[in-house]
Amino acid sequence: MPGDEVKVSKDSTGPRPQLGTSGVSGDKRREVLGARARALAESRHEEHQEVLSVLAFQVGGERYAVRIEHVDHVLEARGISSLPGAPRHVLGALASRSRVVPVLDLRQLLGLEGGGMSDLGKIVVVEVDEECFGLAAETVEGRKELPKSELSQPPPGPFLYLTPDRLTVLELEQLGGPAAGRQAQE
Repeated sequence: MPGDEVKVSKDSTGPRPQLGTSGVSGDKRREVLGARARALAESRHEEHQEVLSVLAFQVGGERYAVRIEHVDHVLEARGISSLPGAPRHVLGALASRSRVVPVLDLRQLLGLEGGGMSDLGKIVVVEVDEECFGLAAETVEGRKELPKSELSQPPPGPFLYLTPDRLTVLELEQLGGPAAGRQAQE
């Protein structure tokens, strides 16, 4: 009824009820808590699957990725200046974060279709062995966590892994920087 109050005496010496344990014996409680602890431990173990963190993007109608530890930043493909006498795979250079960044055309390096800058909207700036360069891309899909157990051997070339959904992880050390094409042309 409204107005009814429950009063608890400060000097009551009877057993106090414990939340969530009414009618449960100590042994049963330990069993339930043990089962919960095992379930939590198993779920943490399952979540700790080895993964490869990459930044995925599209170029030449194909999907590629680079390991996230090589990615410096991503920017819009604007302000690229041509470099007279540069190899075909070098689209030009741009100023980014107070340094000059050469921009590579993966389509030329990997033998893909397409040319020019009209369909390239993003530049993925990477750093490999203290050399910084940009990779021109049509779109950037974003960061992905790839379970290492699902990665397979890629086709021959500057590639690390291939995923079941045809995302190819590039081996930037093999791809080389701006000077790589010059060495191949000589």
